[in-house]
Amino acid sequence: MNEYINIGPNVETFIFIGVISVSIIGLFLFMRLDWKRYGSLFLFSTIVGFILCFIFVKLGFYSYPYRLFPKLSSMPFMTIATSFSLLILVGVRYSPRSWPWKIPFYWAMIHIGIFFETLMLTETRIIAYGFKWDFWDSYTWWWIYLLTFEWIGGLIIPNHLRKPLKIRHLHYGKIGWFIIHFILIVSIFLGGYYLGSIQ
Repeated sequence: MNEYINIGPNVETFIFIGVISVSIIGLFLFMRLDWKRYGSLFLFSTIVGFILCFIFVKLGFYSYPYRLFPKLSSMPFMTIATSFSLLILVGVRYSPRSWPWKIPFYWAMIHIGIFFETLMLTETRIIAYGFKWDFWDSYTWWWIYLLTFEWIGGLIIPNHLRKPLKIRHLHYGKIGWFIIHFILIVSIFLGGYYLGSIQ
């Protein structure tokens, strides 16, 4: 049975409200760019995210013990709809043009995402892993979800509505190179610590 560390009164509610608020602001900014194209990508990624989460919850892979409206659903629909779709829009708009350079970009994004998911798993009641689900399953599906929608986003969002990072900023010794490697090194260390602590 999972043990949860008390890090404040009703911290889960504050996290949900904070994530939803920030995500709505971000989504609004993207809709101002082109509400039809970015809206279509948002809607499609939300529907797919809902379907995947619904299947995984029904199969007992993981659950959401704490929800803002527990009587309405077994999943935090609003949080899933806004936060994951915002990640998709950010990735599609700012990922480098060349696929070999997209990988380190998404690698850093996924490690940030899995870091926060692990915090939610260990420090709150927001998510709990269940039957045959672990850190690596979640990590794999982050890759599948984000890279799939990077490809789909490339079909929906034209180049003039994207603002890809300049590859020169990711070269050795540049600021992008340092940021990505800092994220990867720190998150890999923390991931190893987490996996070692649950053995």
